[in-house]
Amino acid sequence: MKFGGTSVGSAARMQAVARLAADAGSNLVVLSAMSGTTNTLEEIVAYLYNRNADGAKDTIARLEAKYLKTIRELYATEEAQKQCEAYVHTVFDGISALTRELFSQVQEKIVLAQGELLSTKMMELYLKEQGVNVLLIPALDFMKLDAQGEPDQDYICEHLLPLIAPKADLYLTQGYICRNAHDEVDNLRRGGSDYTASLVGAAIGAEEIQIWTDIDGMHNNDPRIVKDTRAVRHLHFDEAAELAYFGAKILHPTCIQPAKYANIPVRLLNTMEPSAPGTLIDNKPDHGTIKAVAAKDNIAVIKIKSSRMLLAHGFLRKVFEIFESFRTSIDMICTSEVGVSMSIDDTRFLNEIVHHLKKYGTVSVDLDMCLICVVGDMDWENVGFEARVLAAMKEIPVRMVGYGGSNYNISLLVKEEDKERALQALSRQLFA
Repeated sequence: MKFGGTSVGSAARMQAVARLAADAGSNLVVLSAMSGTTNTLEEIVAYLYNRNADGAKDTIARLEAKYLKTIRELYATEEAQKQCEAYVHTVFDGISALTRELFSQVQEKIVLAQGELLSTKMMELYLKEQGVNVLLIPALDFMKLDAQGEPDQDYICEHLLPLIAPKADLYLTQGYICRNAHDEVDNLRRGGSDYTASLVGAAIGAEEIQIWTDIDGMHNNDPRIVKDTRAVRHLHFDEAAELAYFGAKILHPTCIQPAKYANIPVRLLNTMEPSAPGTLIDNKPDHGTIKAVAAKDNIAVIKIKSSRMLLAHGFLRKVFEIFESFRTSIDMICTSEVGVSMSIDDTRFLNEIVHHLKKYGTVSVDLDMCLICVVGDMDWENVGFEARVLAAMKEIPVRMVGYGGSNYNISLLVKEEDKERALQALSRQLFA
């Protein structure tokens, strides 16, 4: 069970999470930092890099006061309260001591790790106060990155399994934080608690990985644009991966992979409505079913037209190398014998890319575009789904259509000003 920052964002939320975890039977719980903590720690880090001791100390004091207030509301006994307060004072005294030292990247990672260490210690003490047989397992004892900066699954399995050998009703660990190949404190990047849960679930052979958030499942459209949306109750892992790119905020894109390869289902659940069924993600397809529509704004389309493409080889390689040199990924591509159109969502180096592309042909750029993705079982042998999608777009100009790279999506590129009409038309056609 993984609980994010908003799920443990207050004393009342922590108490609710503790009840959910304690009632769920034998399981391992992964916690993020309390909501807002990582952002504040990053603010402290910025002051420390700039040697602004006063700014750092003021921010540290403000964050410490927030934790002390939460502690007073969380515990019923004076003993648990004092024990937790002592731990919190130790943590923030350690951060304050860094204002007297030359700050480094190694120390930065240590500071950023404190949010998860604080939330799990607070939860451990609360569960013990409630009489739960809980064991806190430090993530820094088993979660490690290899030389390429990727999680070392063999190391994780080897070092985690002995830690859960002692008999406990509930195991608790930190999300996000880990050690790197040099044994320094590091992290799995923002949103990495989902990744931790997936890696841990795969390592212990869990029956199910549960990602708890404050949203009920994954919805098939933006409710601000399309009325009467409903949660998607079942997704294939590949369908969820497609939606993750389009900003499904309740699922970290990388989280899917370890669970998929270990064939362990992931269930997205709502801490505000624990009885809601949520969304189940696994390797079982729903044949012939369209599941969801998602949209991504701020897309740019680059078109290069050149007679040199006709019956030529190596042209696309030269084009792709330009994007590679500027570390810009291509989302969607359509080609003809004399032209190629590509969409990107990272426009930081757009001018430079266009400048280099002009060596090979005539270049034009369309800005303020929107990429719409229709997700479902779209194997090419399933007859008719393309017609349903395109029928919905009959009155909306479509710049590009992408299909065939995946069996689980068809992508449409439209102007941002047409997004609302397109989503509403697709919703009526596909989900009415």
